[in-house]
Amino acid sequence: MASTPPKLFGTDGIRGEANAGVMTVENALQIGRALGYLAVSRHEHARILIGKDTRRSGYLFENALVAGLCSVGAEPYLVGPLPTPGIAFMTLGQRADAGVVISASHNPFHDNGIKVFGSNGFKLADEMERQIEALVHDPRPLHNALARGANVGRAHRIDEAWGRYVVKLKFSFPADLTLDGLKIAVDCAHGAAYKVAPAVFEELGAEVVALGCQPNGLNINDGCGALHPAALAQAVVAHGCHVGVALDGDADRLILVDEKGAILDGDQLLALCATRMLAAGTLNRATLVVTVMSNYGLELAMRDRGVRLVRTDVGDRHVVEAMRTGGFNLGGEQSGHLVFLDHATTGDGVLAALQVLAIAVREGRPVSELVQVMKRVPQVLHSVKVREKPPISSLQPVQAAIEHAERELAGRGRVLVRYSGTENKCRVMVEGVDAAPVEAHASWITEAVLGAIGL
Repeated sequence: MASTPPKLFGTDGIRGEANAGVMTVENALQIGRALGYLAVSRHEHARILIGKDTRRSGYLFENALVAGLCSVGAEPYLVGPLPTPGIAFMTLGQRADAGVVISASHNPFHDNGIKVFGSNGFKLADEMERQIEALVHDPRPLHNALARGANVGRAHRIDEAWGRYVVKLKFSFPADLTLDGLKIAVDCAHGAAYKVAPAVFEELGAEVVALGCQPNGLNINDGCGALHPAALAQAVVAHGCHVGVALDGDADRLILVDEKGAILDGDQLLALCATRMLAAGTLNRATLVVTVMSNYGLELAMRDRGVRLVRTDVGDRHVVEAMRTGGFNLGGEQSGHLVFLDHATTGDGVLAALQVLAIAVREGRPVSELVQVMKRVPQVLHSVKVREKPPISSLQPVQAAIEHAERELAGRGRVLVRYSGTENKCRVMVEGVDAAPVEAHASWITEAVLGAIGL
């Protein structure tokens, strides 16, 4: 019996160890060929943008994608290292048929990935991903589509793409404000924003202390950036900065550090922006979109201020889908993916930092005061190894423990029990205003999971 071919696309494109598993040069070539085939079937000599972060393996996959695209008559346009949201912007601005990002985001340098944006600047639709994956696993339809002679595609390079993106980011900042007088520490994680981010803040008037801006292909996300903001926090205090900006390898997420060195996550920044947008009448339908992982303290803060909270599954893709479906314009994740649909089609760390800084400048208040709009509540998260993944609702002892916790915490906390999408694990999360019952309920639910399906 033939084995089932491996699934390529996950919740955020294709990702894995470079030169192994799904992230091979052979797969990249076939992905380029499949994407080009589908694009050319709609538009002869289709234009496909390709950008990347700073990983050494980016060269492997960039050239493989170019070969695949050219082999079916598509025209790849190379922009070099550029943040993921910059590729989305350039794809839309260049009227390209698609945009490809070679990046594993916050993963270590030895991983890499491929993400695809449609011509509208949004991540590729599920149906298109399925078509690409089907063609990679069964390339027979591509055999008759291989270009010959003058029909073979040509590769092009777009110089100074990062400069165009800098201009776009600056236009997202209110025209009546500047960053004059501010000192900002910026940690680019030795990633794709190493040129873009310092330039944006400097050109708007700030004094910049640059960290993580010396990529060598191996140091991306290595003890720095949004995943490791401790060094940035120390630099903010040591240099007397007003704020610190931490980005990840492809700069689609943001973690801030206030002037006192406190680390601020996506929930805190979303709470601040939502309240100010609500007051200005620019928060569509008075609604904020977040995932199931956002802290219950955010829910309480928004409830008190008249902002409706919509929760989605984990992943910025689900957040954006809910925003587009519901007509909302602000959403994001606790991890720092903040989406301002009035300005961008995906999470953008630099753009998000500018929105927060605009509030700080306009109100003349330090960031540490501004983020007091919400207070994080105690959270307990347990990860339980399991032997199988039956529906949680079918596990009577587990369901009983969950229902008991929900009754006890009603209006003062919440419970989330779900399986990991990539591992044989069950995640048990309990949050609430009071720490003691939160810890107790998390322990009871965890024990029930262990008893029912634990290893």
